[in-house]
Amino acid sequence: MQAVAEAGDRAAFGTLYDHFAPRLKAYLMRLGAAEDVAEELAQESLIVAWRRAAGFDPVQASVATWLFTIARNKRIDRLRREKRPEFDPNDPALVPEAPPLPDQGLDVARDEARLRAALLTLPEEQTRLLRLAFFSDLSHRDIAEKERLPLGTVKSRIRLALARLKAQLGDGENTD
Repeated sequence: MQAVAEAGDRAAFGTLYDHFAPRLKAYLMRLGAAEDVAEELAQESLIVAWRRAAGFDPVQASVATWLFTIARNKRIDRLRREKRPEFDPNDPALVPEAPPLPDQGLDVARDEARLRAALLTLPEEQTRLLRLAFFSDLSHRDIAEKERLPLGTVKSRIRLALARLKAQLGDGENTD
């Protein structure tokens, strides 16, 4: 490994390759890699060794230990990549909603206007309770505390207000 690290000796690397490539492949297959994957990972490991030969320190580990560690890490990287789902641009969760059609926007605006007009016909106390429940997102209990009303009264008034709105708005379909 010294000759590979210091001089970039291709012949020395060839000898190293011939000795370790089959051993790395067998090791990777024992770890569960398919034969073709094991061969590919062994080659990648030896390429990494060639590129990082100058960083090899014989005091820290033997050449074999260093190469098998590189191979093991390559295998781990491959497993992590395989477990990560690939990006599917057609996944319905990733496709944005289509913008509303112009006539749908008109329908929404018309429905909102009808609802506003219907709200104006309700008594003020019912309108106030509906606003607290639906626009301020308060629970019936919170509304009762805020308005200093019994919980049953709050529920009754909201139920009565919704029934009146339903009667005024009809079944929700446009009558135009």
